[in-house]
Amino acid sequence: MTNEHLSNSTIFPLGKKVEANFIGDAYLEMVFTDETPLNTSIGNVTFAPGARNNWHSHAVGQVLLITGGEGWYQEEGTPAQLLKTGDVVNIAPNVKHWHGATADSWFVHLAMTPGQTEWLEPVNDEWYNAL
Repeated sequence: MTNEHLSNSTIFPLGKKVEANFIGDAYLEMVFTDETPLNTSIGNVTFAPGARNNWHSHAVGQVLLITGGEGWYQEEGTPAQLLKTGDVVNIAPNVKHWHGATADSWFVHLAMTPGQTEWLEPVNDEWYNAL
């Protein structure tokens, strides 16, 4: 999927490039940060092909709503799952995981994240390239 194709299907702005806790080009646009009524932030995250975040966990959990492209989601100790537009991932509290684009597709999701995130080690190239 080309960036041009993806830009025609995205809802929210690309946002600012994020460096910490990501490998490759990833962008974040916070679309909701009010504490009421849900007490959760919602960020639109856009990953260029090959980009991914580090292993991490969320104290309260997280929900990912996939809005464009194709990407990977993996919990520690389980095989990676291919995600496509329209998929929803419900991540339980304190589950170590990572997510990001496939090697040849852009990937966009809304991340609903209440509570704190604990950032851990990067997903190394050898691990990622084996997918």
